[in-house]
Amino acid sequence: MQIPLFAIASALAIHTLWGGNPVAVKLGLEAFPPLWSAFIRFAIAILCVAVWARLNRIRIWPEAGEWPGLFILAFLFTTQIIMMNTGINLTSGASAAVMTAAHPLFAGLFAHFMIAGDRLTIGKVMGLLIAFFGVGLVLTGGRIPQELSHGDIGDILVLASTVLLGWRMIWTARLVSSIEATRVVLWQMLLSLGVFGTGAVLWEDIAWEAVGWIPVSALAYQGIVIAGLGFMVNAWLIKHYSPTVMVSFGFISPLSGVALSAVLLGDVLTWDLAAGTAIVGAGMVILARQGGRRPEN
Repeated sequence: MQIPLFAIASALAIHTLWGGNPVAVKLGLEAFPPLWSAFIRFAIAILCVAVWARLNRIRIWPEAGEWPGLFILAFLFTTQIIMMNTGINLTSGASAAVMTAAHPLFAGLFAHFMIAGDRLTIGKVMGLLIAFFGVGLVLTGGRIPQELSHGDIGDILVLASTVLLGWRMIWTARLVSSIEATRVVLWQMLLSLGVFGTGAVLWEDIAWEAVGWIPVSALAYQGIVIAGLGFMVNAWLIKHYSPTVMVSFGFISPLSGVALSAVLLGDVLTWDLAAGTAIVGAGMVILARQGGRRPEN
């Protein structure tokens, strides 16, 4: 069954906004280090999702059998966010945007083994391989590095977080097939918030002299637009349609991310970054054309 236009438009809008997330993280990190950024961002998001649940009379307390899956999701979520924020702090916003946008590569691989009826086809494999080549180009800068710089380490951390993001997307798809999506989104953040807060208090200091409207607005964007609205819409989309295909609309994310990085962060658009962005986008387009509705359980 073809994916309806409103679902395609929703996916494109969310992933366009998602492309700005690494840029927002980078701007927020000017004042709030990685764990503090995660804690404040998801505290805002939890409030947004809780209000949504209240207005729609959605029960938020999980049933006994739902806890194991939610704890696994929270572990993936916590690890992925820490690695992403730390990596973005060491690399450019543009590189991080391309890397993060490649999560459909890994979501497709995980879906093949974890989601019934969402199998890799020749077309999907072609799209994944093309996009992976683009990621490799950005990661290496078109060369084999003789030694690792801070940027190289940052790129590796962001790539590792992207693998976990792909896994988390598919695990979320499994959970929302039997658990209300709002509850899944809310508890992945609630169960992680204490880890972020404890680590922030023990190991990080906020740069109060750098606190201003830009880093505060960046955290608000991450919390309200990305972690609140974005997570909810994405959970709904992957519940009703093929997870591999819906996350593949992320082909738009590196384009918006690189553009916003150039405008807001002053990142230089190098040849390898431009080529990698185009190749990742091409791979995601091929993957998106393999779409369909998710089989009902």
